[in-house]
Amino acid sequence: MISLDVATITLAKGQHETCEDGMCLFEAYNQITRREQTDACPPGVSPVLHIYGMRLNDVLPDDRRQELKRYLPNGTDVLAGTAGDGLDGVRAWMALDWLIRVYAPAWLDLAGLAGEASALRNLAPVTDSATAEAARLAGAAARAAAWDAAGAAAGDAAWDAAGAAHAPSDAH
Repeated sequence: MISLDVATITLAKGQHETCEDGMCLFEAYNQITRREQTDACPPGVSPVLHIYGMRLNDVLPDDRRQELKRYLPNGTDVLAGTAGDGLDGVRAWMALDWLIRVYAPAWLDLAGLAGEASALRNLAPVTDSATAEAARLAGAAARAAAWDAAGAAAGDAAWDAAGAAHAPSDAH
């Protein structure tokens, strides 16, 4: 490991050519542990945690992204030794559960579909194929409602634009 003060690192979205251009979670991790500027999965780290960490790094706002620094090696390394530990199946279900019961409802709320968001939040935790199928069915209903809402909004916008284009002009 090299000496890199985690407190001075500012995690950034995306991939970077050099440390000076910025570092995402795993670019910083690899810089600390391997002295390499790469976001590749480090040896000994679960591929599920690697992919989840990369995606989370890229979707979080800048201030919240900095909370991921707790997973960088700084005396201890909570990610080391997770590859091949037999827990990737559980991790994958947890990631799917978060996507369905946290991430998707946040977007539905933004679209004004609070009922559909609530329905997803209230699903049983996704822990196996049966609960994933129940979530898939609930997700299909939420997706249909979102498409209906988007279609209605697009239709309203089209009618408004058509009306504006055909309105009599005051300039003569």
